[in-house]
Amino acid sequence: METTAMINPFVIGRYVADRYFCDREEETSFLIKQIRNGRNVALISPRRMGKTGLIRHCYRQEAFDEHYHTFFVDIYATTSLAEFVYLLGKTIYEELKPKKTAWTEQFFKIISSLRIGFKLNAITGEPSFDIGLGDIQAPQTTLDEIFAYLEAADKPCLVAIDEFQQIGTYEEKNVEALLRTKIQQCKNTMFIFAGSKQQMMNNMFNSSSKPFYQSAISMGLDPIPMPIYTAFAVRLFEERDKTVERALVERVYGTFGGCTWFVQMMMNELFALTSLGGNCGMESFETAWKNIIQTQESSYKYLLAQLAPRQKLVLQAIAKEAVAQGITSSAFITKYNLSSASSVQSAIKALLKHDMIAQEEDGYRVYDYFFSDWLAREY
Repeated sequence: METTAMINPFVIGRYVADRYFCDREEETSFLIKQIRNGRNVALISPRRMGKTGLIRHCYRQEAFDEHYHTFFVDIYATTSLAEFVYLLGKTIYEELKPKKTAWTEQFFKIISSLRIGFKLNAITGEPSFDIGLGDIQAPQTTLDEIFAYLEAADKPCLVAIDEFQQIGTYEEKNVEALLRTKIQQCKNTMFIFAGSKQQMMNNMFNSSSKPFYQSAISMGLDPIPMPIYTAFAVRLFEERDKTVERALVERVYGTFGGCTWFVQMMMNELFALTSLGGNCGMESFETAWKNIIQTQESSYKYLLAQLAPRQKLVLQAIAKEAVAQGITSSAFITKYNLSSASSVQSAIKALLKHDMIAQEEDGYRVYDYFFSDWLAREY
């Protein structure tokens, strides 16, 4: 049971309940409508804008919760089809294990290539999924079995695959075509393909030369409107016997352009700084900002240590500019003692690949606002 005195209502990086989820009413209705009408969805938006939260929120709605088996698999860290298959199988098993229906009991019977991972706990007698990545000897065979299992379910299945663009980087070159063929054959399973690398995702689903062309309805995710988020934040403070100035919430929102994760992070810290019965005013902004950076400093140092020297120099230069323009110009190169335009371009390519920077209409910026500020101050 929720203990209101202990829980910070500004949830970060996970989904708890409807009351802590802000708005997205139109997006929720749109997504549910597409799936219920037999259309797969490509959900494309920048990182940390709230894609995962939206999907989890939709899963909790009666339209999905009562009528579908729902699964969510994040493939961001995968580099091969074997890893994809491993995560998909593990996710499905762990989601279904507590349900103990006739269908769930068929998991290892239908997905026979994973039977090696079927173990019984010596004490409780409960089955477990004890398999390592190395046990995926024939990924395509196991994938066929997983799809056959989903198709045999007692009610429709809905699979959300987060950071779906990763399949385009796999060591195998035919994964897009392979998955497209298998998904096209599904009658009992629907898919949500979520991705944050917008250029890759748009190319994947909107280019006529790609296997997934026109195979899903594309939808984006814009920032939640400021008035709606401000009212949401004020309500959460008031429900916990605290108050917050609307102007402060608006400043937080504007600082991050409404990007959900960063706004929530600041509001979480501002809430933590406010005592019961107290008011959170503009004077708390800098304290919250510094606190967040302080807690992340060790991870920032680690990130920097992983970069090649030239990449580090370019990243620091972008941070000092806030939004960097003309990065290959002689003026920019001279200002930050960079070696050459070609080396800057090479560094930019690597930093973009690892999501360290973002390319926007007016230039480049360090993706993480807090990391950017730390870089600009410390180096």
